[in-house]
Amino acid sequence: MISLNSSSIPSSQTKKVVIGMSGGVDSSVAAWMLKEQGFEVIGLFMKNWEDDDNDEYCSARQDWLDVVSVADMIGIDVEAVNFAAEYRERVFADFLCEYAAGRTPNPDVLCNAEIKFKAFLDHAMSLGADAIATGHYARVRHEGGRVQLLKAVDASKDQSYFLHRLTQQQLSKVMFPLGEIPKTEVRKIAEQIGLHNAKKKDSTGICFIGERPFREFLNRYLPRVPGPIKTPEGKTVGEHMGLAFFTLGQRKGIGLGGSQDGNGDAWYVARKDMSNNTLYVAQGHEHPWLLANKLSAVDASWVSGAAPTPGNYSAKTRYRQMDSACTYITDSEPNNFSLSFEEAQWAVTPGQSAVLYDGDICLGGGIISS
Repeated sequence: MISLNSSSIPSSQTKKVVIGMSGGVDSSVAAWMLKEQGFEVIGLFMKNWEDDDNDEYCSARQDWLDVVSVADMIGIDVEAVNFAAEYRERVFADFLCEYAAGRTPNPDVLCNAEIKFKAFLDHAMSLGADAIATGHYARVRHEGGRVQLLKAVDASKDQSYFLHRLTQQQLSKVMFPLGEIPKTEVRKIAEQIGLHNAKKKDSTGICFIGERPFREFLNRYLPRVPGPIKTPEGKTVGEHMGLAFFTLGQRKGIGLGGSQDGNGDAWYVARKDMSNNTLYVAQGHEHPWLLANKLSAVDASWVSGAAPTPGNYSAKTRYRQMDSACTYITDSEPNNFSLSFEEAQWAVTPGQSAVLYDGDICLGGGIISS
């Protein structure tokens, strides 16, 4: 039997756990692990998007069938709950506003804070739950009446970046059964216990977009506002369809084709001038316009409830990025801060999250503004 690390259990009195189940292998194995530990487990399938249930890219129906099948196999009750209205109001509206303003938001971060660990948590508590659980790869540690958010043991799957806006109140009720084991072991467990979704492909991308072409989706909600594409030297080399459809560091889909000056280097989106509706592109992955040693962030959220002491830490400016050594600097505005890096960071993107770490401890972070 696989044991849960005791630090992942909110209280010795925890008996009833409601776990978010998506139909994927991670949440399925997490549910099985909790059942094996003797908890009373209830599965909850969250429907967060319903604008295109009949679309070829929507997998909600199949995901629900997978949840029901897994729940039946491991012997737990399961229910479905619709959070689509809350998602549209709390997450999707912000997503569109950010893109319209030329930034590149990370809706998964907001979804965790507002839906999966707020609306879901509230619903679970109404069912009499002592705690909630998810299949996220992260850990929590209870020490001295406080809760710390830690990276997962499997660094390649760690999802603490997406969870950095969770509060003490939210984390105090959360269990992450997969935080102590590698993803390869999760797949093995699923096969050993006979889960039909043991080899199901992991979901990727933003939940409401799925595998569909991103630009096609965004064009449903935001208008095209064409403008010039220029080089850092000011030479016009093409026309863009709208700044909202591009993000810093983007290489594909710019529409420039081959080299403009014969050097053969790829083009990258380097800057967006919103006031003049101009997209700037540069050639070469290491072009100076794509590198930054400093960033500013706003709307900070700290796991402990208080900002950390200024000093040396590490940070990520995007998911799946290696931690980079940095200096954390407070701002005169209490919810703002800045980071300076020893090594230049590539394509630091306004709208994305800058997340601060002290070793394995995720301290929190903010939204990159510049």
